[in-house]
Amino acid sequence: MPLTTSFSPEPVARLVNAFDAPYDNAVATARTCYSSKVVYAEDVGKDDASRGRRDAIAQSIFQAGHHTTLQHATFQFVLEKVSRQCIWSFLHSHPFYNSEQVSQRYVAVSPENFSVPELPQSSQELYVSTIHLLMEAYSKLQELLKPAVEAEFRRIFPSRNLSEKRWQSSIKKRCQETARYVLPVATHAHLYHTISGITLLRYIRLSENYDTSAEQTLLVRKMADAVKAWDPDFLKNAQDPLPLEDTPEYGFLNRKDYAPTDASGFLREFDAGLSGRCSVLTDYKTHAGKSMAQAVRSVLGLRANELSDADAIDSVLNPSKNAYLSETMNLTQHGKLTRAMVHPHFTFRKKISHTADSQDQRHRTIPGSRPVLARHFSSAPDYIVPALIDAAPLAKEFYCDTMDTLWKRMDLLLSQGAKVESVLYLLPNAFPIRFEESGTLLDFHHKWVHRLCYTAQEEIWKASKEEVEQVQNISPLIGKYLRAPCSLRQGAGRKPFCPEGERFCGVPVWNQPLEKYQRLI
Repeated sequence: MPLTTSFSPEPVARLVNAFDAPYDNAVATARTCYSSKVVYAEDVGKDDASRGRRDAIAQSIFQAGHHTTLQHATFQFVLEKVSRQCIWSFLHSHPFYNSEQVSQRYVAVSPENFSVPELPQSSQELYVSTIHLLMEAYSKLQELLKPAVEAEFRRIFPSRNLSEKRWQSSIKKRCQETARYVLPVATHAHLYHTISGITLLRYIRLSENYDTSAEQTLLVRKMADAVKAWDPDFLKNAQDPLPLEDTPEYGFLNRKDYAPTDASGFLREFDAGLSGRCSVLTDYKTHAGKSMAQAVRSVLGLRANELSDADAIDSVLNPSKNAYLSETMNLTQHGKLTRAMVHPHFTFRKKISHTADSQDQRHRTIPGSRPVLARHFSSAPDYIVPALIDAAPLAKEFYCDTMDTLWKRMDLLLSQGAKVESVLYLLPNAFPIRFEESGTLLDFHHKWVHRLCYTAQEEIWKASKEEVEQVQNISPLIGKYLRAPCSLRQGAGRKPFCPEGERFCGVPVWNQPLEKYQRLI
C-alpha cells in the first residue's frame, strides 16, 4: 500500500544561543583537571600541535565516558511545529533540560497547527478530517462550558461584574483550559529548549526510540545541524543513532517467546489498583520521619534527648521557623536543614491525562516510568473526564460522543494499514498516562506546595491533594505541614498570603484544613 514518506510540516529548530567555542571549552575543562593552572578554550586550539592534542583528548575522554566536560557547553534552541506528543515522549522525558513553551491553558489553539505523520495515501483524508473534528469539538466545548464557568465565578466572586473585558478573558481561559482535553497530541507547540552538549549527544543516539521516532529523528537532525554550523568540531565524536531494533524496549516487545496481549487486561488491572484514586501511595520508607529527624540532629550536632523527632521535623517544615519555605525562589536544595528532606521517599501509582502529565513531568527531579504508549492503547475509548466537564451535563454528553467517534476513526485508520505510531498522534490530551513516580520529600514538597494552589491545573491539584492525604496518614509529623503556598506564607507571617495578585483564586485557602480543599475551576 503506498505510503507518504514525509512527516509534515517538518519541525523547525533554530540555535539562538550557544557557547562561543563549545568543543575547545570541553577539552579545556578536561585539561584543567590535570593542570597547575586554568587552561582556557583559546589555549587548546592555538596551533596545529595544540589542535592535534585537543582532538586526541576529546576522543579519549568521550570513549572513556568522562562526559561531564560536555555539560559545560549549553545550547538554546527555538523549536517550532513540534507536536505535543514528541515533547511529552522525547524532549521532556528526562530531567536534563529547560523549556518554556506555549501553554494550551492560556493560549487558544489554531486549527491549522498540527502534525501529519507517515500514513497510507488512502488514509490521509480521514486523518486530517479527524483533526478538524477535534478542533471543532474544542470550540464547541468552550461554548458548552461557559455557563458552568460563569456560575462558578459568580459563586466565588459575587461582587465582580462579569461583563467586564478582564473577567470575560478569565472565563474564556478557564473554558479553553478544559476544552483542550479533546485536542489531539498532534497539535503543535513552540518553545525555547535549552540543553547541554551531552544531552544533545544523547538525543542523537536515542532519536529512533519510541514513541515518535520519525518526528524526533527529524528534529534532532536539525538541532545537530545547527550546532555543526556553529562549531563544526563539537559533534565529531557523536555516535550514530541506535536503531530502534537494537533498543531493549523493542527487543522485549518482539521476543519470540513473548506474545503481547491486547492492552485491555493491563488497563483493568492497573486501574483496579488505584482504588478510585488518580494517585495511590504504593511504597515508602517505613521510618521516614525518624530518618529525617535524625538527619536534622546530625546537621545541628544534637543528641536525641536534646531535640525530639517532632521538634526536629518542625524546625524544617514549619514555615514560622523556616524562612526558606515562604520564599518564592526554591531554596530548599541549598539549605543545610532542608536537605534533611531527602531521606523520606515515596512511590505513587498514577493515572492522569496526557495533558496533565505533560505538566507533571516538568517537575524534573521526580522521575517517572512513562510507558511505551502503543502498549497502553486499546480499541475501547479510554480517556479522563475533567471535573468541570463532569459537572456540565450537555458538555459531558458532547465530550463522550466525541471520544467515541474518535476511537472509531482511529480503529478505521489501523484497519487501513496505518502504523500505530502514526495513529497515536490522534490521541486526545485526555488519554490517560498510567505510570509509577518516585521521589524524595524534598522534591515532592516543592511540587505539592505549588500544585495545591487553586490556580494549578485541576488534575495535578487533585493528584497532589490525594498524595498529601496519604502521606499525612502514614507520617502525620510530616504530612501536617504540606499545604498550599498561601498557607505557608501565612505561617511565616509573609503578606500578602496569596502571591498571585490578580490571579487570586478567590478562596482564602490559608484558612482551610487539607480535607476542606475543594474546587471546580
